[in-house]
Amino acid sequence: MKAIVMSCLWMLSILVAGANAADDSDDSVSNDTDNLIFETIEWPDLMPPEVLAILLNPPEYIAEIEDGSAEDQISSQMKSAVNQSEEDAYQQALVSTDVNENLDGAMIRIPGFVVPLEFDEEQTISQFFLVPYFGACLHMPPPPPNQIILVNAPKGIQMSALYDPFWIEGQLSTSFQENDMATSAYAMRLQRIEPYSN
Repeated sequence: MKAIVMSCLWMLSILVAGANAADDSDDSVSNDTDNLIFETIEWPDLMPPEVLAILLNPPEYIAEIEDGSAEDQISSQMKSAVNQSEEDAYQQALVSTDVNENLDGAMIRIPGFVVPLEFDEEQTISQFFLVPYFGACLHMPPPPPNQIILVNAPKGIQMSALYDPFWIEGQLSTSFQENDMATSAYAMRLQRIEPYSN
């Protein structure tokens, strides 16, 4: 469990550092087709400040869990999160659906990885999850719902490299959506997607 939590926080810090390293003159991007302005945000911005503070200050018992032990296994982590959720604020933060209400309706730009949900026979993706780190929902447990964005792409997108990060632009809404793969606390209608670069 400690390894997974540290891995998630590490990936989160890489994306934050990458977004901060972007040219300061590019804080917002104008879409040529419809002159929309998108504010660049980072994944921690999606969490209410009190939830982020809890995750950044894990309880002492997390450091005491030995890597590879029974307590460190994914299934043990998930059971622990459910069993202790009422008693432990940290466990609640790991599965939080709390959102940043200030971002409801905001036009945003955020980097992340694509997890396809709906696509046709030509592999044109019309709906996907945007997540903060590679492998989320597929090879690793999903992030908290407030770290997953359900993106609808009515025009469809073609992708050849799902392991690469992308910049996504669109209007964000606080919308709780459940899927067989994961649960998201945010949704977006895609305006533009482009390969990530800082």
